[in-house]
Amino acid sequence: MLLTALVVAARAAPAAAGPILPSETSWPLSGSPPVTRGFDPPAEKWGAGHRGVDLSGSVGAPVLAAAAGTISYAGVLAGRGVVVVDHGSVRTTYEPVTAVLPVGTRVSAGQQIGTLDAGHCGQDACLHWGLKQGETYLDPLRLAPDQASSGSVGSGGSGEYRLYPASERAVVRQRVQRRQSVVGAIPSGGGTDQPLGPAGSHGFSYPVAAAITSPYGMRLHPVLHVYKLHDGTDFGATCGTPIRAPYAGTVSAAYFNTGYGNRLLLDHGVVDGRRVVSAFNHATSYRVAVGDQVSQGEVVGYVGSTGYSTGCHLHLMVWLDGRMVDPMTWY
Repeated sequence: MLLTALVVAARAAPAAAGPILPSETSWPLSGSPPVTRGFDPPAEKWGAGHRGVDLSGSVGAPVLAAAAGTISYAGVLAGRGVVVVDHGSVRTTYEPVTAVLPVGTRVSAGQQIGTLDAGHCGQDACLHWGLKQGETYLDPLRLAPDQASSGSVGSGGSGEYRLYPASERAVVRQRVQRRQSVVGAIPSGGGTDQPLGPAGSHGFSYPVAAAITSPYGMRLHPVLHVYKLHDGTDFGATCGTPIRAPYAGTVSAAYFNTGYGNRLLLDHGVVDGRRVVSAFNHATSYRVAVGDQVSQGEVVGYVGSTGYSTGCHLHLMVWLDGRMVDPMTWY
């Protein structure tokens, strides 16, 4: 009887609410800084991953609060300067940073909270920007100004909401109009709006010559047995098949991830007005290293079945301007 009551109570419990995100936001570095490494949370809380995003910057550059809040930490952790701003439902983190304001200071969106230090991205300075709700890591790009949340375009929404006071309705309408205007019309390098163009029109080639066995989209995960986003395109190539660079670029990361196995990220720079990054996952091994320049068609590694994988295949992922997209909308 008691067990039945507990089961009924558990079923009746409401789902956890999504985070309430700040309404007015700012990039933590001036302008619209390039995203050099995207959000890649680990499959397990204790696993390897990237629990924030890296933004390209320069040593000494002002670091700005992404939203209004209160500085809850300003000091050194694990040998590097860290600043944390509490926004109520969520908090943002910034490192490596030398703080310029003490704990307890109220700050507004875009207000300077520190200066960028060296040490996070090797010889290239960058800011590691994080977003947390409790102990859960979220994608900080959800706070990027004038951008929809990471799951809202083409995926049916992410389940999170921003609450706005009535006094800001006019501003919100303007933001919605700007967001709608950029869907299907992407700013080019020259500053004018150009159509994205059909898939395959950007000069990218498939990294392997194999059939697509699982497309981008929601599905039942074959290992975790949960219904979740399949965040890339799977090619059913045999183990040992050479993986070729689909476009020229620079290797920005190469490491092992519990879920993705051996993975490699290739930064293609700006192509047709978009900053493009590709990732190759589950490989047996890679033959290039971080910092290497590769040309289109160059072999960068070999297909495998490492990480959460049920068989030999290549899992291809793509980010445009730091936001994950269906690779087949670009390739």
